[in-house]
Amino acid sequence: MAKTHFLFSPGPVMVSDNVRNALLHDDIGHRVPEFTAVLQNLQRNLLKVYRADDRYTVLLITGSGTAANEAVISSYFGNTHHALLLTNGEFGDRLQEMLDIHRIEKTVLRYEYGVRPDPAEVEELLKKNPKISAIIMTFQESAASFINPVQEIGTLAGKYNKTYIVDAVSALGGEDVDVLRDNIDFCTCSSNKCLGSLPGVGIICAKRSKLEEMRNNRPKTAYLNLLRLYDMSEQYHQTTNTPSTTQFFALDAAVKELLDEGMEERIARYKRCARILRDGVKKMGLRMFIDEKDASNTITSVLLPEYIDMDDFVQRMEVKGYTVYPGKGHLKDLNLFQIGNMGNIFEEMCTPFLETMSETLHELQD
Repeated sequence: MAKTHFLFSPGPVMVSDNVRNALLHDDIGHRVPEFTAVLQNLQRNLLKVYRADDRYTVLLITGSGTAANEAVISSYFGNTHHALLLTNGEFGDRLQEMLDIHRIEKTVLRYEYGVRPDPAEVEELLKKNPKISAIIMTFQESAASFINPVQEIGTLAGKYNKTYIVDAVSALGGEDVDVLRDNIDFCTCSSNKCLGSLPGVGIICAKRSKLEEMRNNRPKTAYLNLLRLYDMSEQYHQTTNTPSTTQFFALDAAVKELLDEGMEERIARYKRCARILRDGVKKMGLRMFIDEKDASNTITSVLLPEYIDMDDFVQRMEVKGYTVYPGKGHLKDLNLFQIGNMGNIFEEMCTPFLETMSETLHELQD
């Protein structure tokens, strides 16, 4: 059946027919060999996507990317830890909220949305404050579609022997994520972004030695207890609680598609789509929120003219078959909206989207 609606949003994303068909498996329990095989296959393949080796494991939890992040933050940090958080947007601020809720001692290095964290400033803090035991940041600050200097900060994490936690929820499968090269100890993701699957699975790539460090920590949560999830995975190749089995089948299909397409080709496809969309936006006379050299491969943040009503624009696009998202928080007040090209979006889909967008803008100018 021909598609009549397209998600040009930063998640949930368009999925392939193959991923959608994976939902049609037989009814299945999660404590049976068939599901165990799916789980183990996912773990093996996701290690390849993270470019990890056997010093790492992949743990899967039913929940969003936020659940994956909170599992790491609530489980890893004990009373003696001090976190250095780098934030330059909405999702860095969400990490701070979790650190606050779990009463983790921290230093916050805050930048404006769309401003690049300064590695020199980070290094100076690491020199001045030996209490800092871990660095935490987002890979892609998707509120501004900004790619952070993860590799440079990872070099500092290695140099100063700090645990490095990276939220790659909207980056894995679409950006150059490499946990080995960048000294990343915990790297989170979500099923419904660049991996091209449906919402519902939080993903954590974790260094085994860092998981072992948590054994003396007092548990702060039950469901999000990462050490319990690790032990269950190691001993029984299972999850601790009943998972969303159907979403695991879909994710398994999506990750296989990614590896079959090839990591580099997937990223190149996303880049080609972003190029088409950004060139089209500029031809309409619109400005992007950040410099293109800092922009992600999969999200474009665009500023509409002041006289265009954002809610009206988004709703008209929705009625015409295209979902786009307004900016978060004060970015919406700037009349910013976001175009996503994650998931099952290809070059030939971008031109009709741009034509519909141009048509809609002209309607709103009349």
